Amino acid sequence: MKTFNYHSPKDVKTASKLSSTSSIFLAGGMTSIPSMKLGLATYKDVIDIKNIKKLSGIKVSGNSVTIGATTKHAEVASSKEIQKKIPSLSKLAGGIGDAQVRNRGTVGGSIANNDPSACYPSACMALNAIIHTNNRKIEAKNFFKDMFETVLKKGELIEAVEFKIPEKSNYQKHPNPASRYAIVGIYLAKHKKEVNVAVTGAKSVVYIDKDLSKALSSSFFSSAIEGMELDSSEMNSDIHASADYRASLVVTYAKKAVEAC
Repeated sequence: MKTFNYHSPKDVKTASKLSSTSSIFLAGGMTSIPSMKLGLATYKDVIDIKNIKKLSGIKVSGNSVTIGATTKHAEVASSKEIQKKIPSLSKLAGGIGDAQVRNRGTVGGSIANNDPSACYPSACMALNAIIHTNNRKIEAKNFFKDMFETVLKKGELIEAVEFKIPEKSNYQKHPNPASRYAIVGIYLAKHKKEVNVAVTGAKSVVYIDKDLSKALSSSFFSSAIEGMELDSSEMNSDIHASADYRASLVVTYAKKAVEAC
């Protein structure tokens, strides 16, 4: 690992000022630290934001649940407020990685990293989340651009994620047996006017499957998508699952999510 300057600011303003094109914000470090150790990424400055109190915590208000960026997966999984308002989100957090990852990894870090097989991006999409940064508010549908790429700009830091409380929701995933990352993950959320079927792991970036969402918006029964065949031309294909297999898994786990609601 190459040398770098370590910073531990106490507020968001200072953290943002320290940021540059050769720096990184560090929260749980579940991706950034291994990448640095392996020489896959190098930075001049590492800005540790986990001691900024403003960035942590869970708040329920009206029709939404807001989670601070440095809130750990284990905290989301064990939160009685989240278990009551959005139990599927608690379930998602409890199924991430192993105990060490859940007690170090953070909500904001997962979203900012935007791994194509990460779980939280699908929750953001399905639950019509608003990502609050130090500069603006961004709708989830406009936040995730491509593999490991978001719309975050230089010096922009996620402060919190605001999830809309659905009428019903469920998260189902076909996990990699070693990493627990989603080979395919389905976050289904039924809102008053629509049903969102968000898919992670299947393509290079999380997305809403419009065909499944439309069918379930018309009829919220698993039979509504029985036998549906999805286009697999843009699906990921690797040693764990072919593109065609992933396409079939999307439908299978969407059905499971509906039946579990």
